[in-house]
Amino acid sequence: MKINGNYLILSIETSCDETSAAITAGRRILSNIIFSQIEIHQPWGGVVPNLAREAHQDRIEEVKNKAISQAETNRKRFRLDLPEINMDNIDAIAVTQGPGLAIALEVGIAKARQLAKKFNKPLIAANHMEAHLLSSFALNINATGPFSETDPKFPILGLLISGGHTQLVLMKKFGSYQMVGQTLDDAAGEAFDKVAKMLNLGYPGGPIIEELARQGNPRKYDLPIPMARHKSLNFSFSGLKTACLYQIREIPEEQKDKQFLYDFSASFQKALIKSIQIKLRKAIDQTQPNQIVLGGGVINNLEVRRQIRKTAKNHKLPVFIPYTDKLFSDNAGMIGVAAFYSAKQDRFVKEIDNLDRKPNLSL
Repeated sequence: MKINGNYLILSIETSCDETSAAITAGRRILSNIIFSQIEIHQPWGGVVPNLAREAHQDRIEEVKNKAISQAETNRKRFRLDLPEINMDNIDAIAVTQGPGLAIALEVGIAKARQLAKKFNKPLIAANHMEAHLLSSFALNINATGPFSETDPKFPILGLLISGGHTQLVLMKKFGSYQMVGQTLDDAAGEAFDKVAKMLNLGYPGGPIIEELARQGNPRKYDLPIPMARHKSLNFSFSGLKTACLYQIREIPEEQKDKQFLYDFSASFQKALIKSIQIKLRKAIDQTQPNQIVLGGGVINNLEVRRQIRKTAKNHKLPVFIPYTDKLFSDNAGMIGVAAFYSAKQDRFVKEIDNLDRKPNLSL
C-alpha cells in the first residue's frame, strides 16, 4: 500500500525503564502511553535489569491496549479522517530493536513478533537513537509541530543527550546518518545521576540537580571542563565525575549544608554544559549544518537548552525540539515517527521470527 500521512503504526518501546506503546498516523501521534518504572528502581539508585524486565512483562499488554483505546477516542473527538483504530486497521507494527538493556528489549520484541504474526502485519525494527533524532519531526493530533510549517534543510546536525548516550549526528537525509561525535564513557544523563548519588540526592538525579543548581553559584567550585582541548567531537564525562568525587570527599561533613548542594550542583552542571557547548561549536564549524535538532531526556533541563540555543544563535542556526516534553524521554511515539520514515524506505523486517534484540545497535 502507499505509505502516506494516514499510515497507521502501533509502536512498542521497552529499551530501558519505560514501558510504552503508541499509535501514529504518519508523523502524527494519536496516542502515546508511557508507564514509568522510576518508583520501582528508586530504592536501588538506578535501573535494575531484572526488575525492568518483570515490569515490562506485567504492563506491556495493558499499555498496548490503552494506546489503541486512547487513539480511537482521539480519532472520534478530533473527527480525524482515519479508519477506526483497532488491530485490524493497523497498517504495521514497530518495535525498538536497540540500543538498550538486552532483557528489556526482548520483552517488546516478543510482543511485537506475536502481534505481527497474529494479525498478519508487517513489522518494523526501530533504532532507539534514530527515534530520538527524529522526535522533533513528530506532529500532534492537529498535525502541528516544529517541522509542520518548516521543511527540513539538510544537512541537519542532531545533538542527542540522554541517560545512555551523548551523540552528535549529521543527518544527510532521512535514513542517512553520520556519527561525528559520541561519548567515550559515561553519558551526560548518567553523569547527572552519578553525581547526584555522590551528593545523596536520590534517583533520578538530573531533575534534582537542575532544581538545586538554580539557587547556586556556578563559579563556587572549580571543576574541569571535559575534553575542552581535545580536537575530536567526542565526549567524556568520567573525568568530571571523578573530580566531583574527590572534591566532595575533601569537604567536611559539617559544611555540606543546603548552600553547598546548591553551589556544587550549579558548578557541576555548568562544567558539563560547557563541554557540550564546546563540542557543538566545533561540530557546527566542521559540518556546516543548516538546522539543529535536539533529542533525549537531558534536554528536559532548561539550562541545557538555553545554553545550546545560545551557541546555535552565535552561528545563526535554528534549533528544533519535540513539540512536547513527553517526547524527550523514552517513548513509543518517537518510535512510531522513526518507523514511518522506515516504512517509506521499505525498511521492513524480512523474517519476523528472526528479529532479535541488538543492545549495542548504533546509527
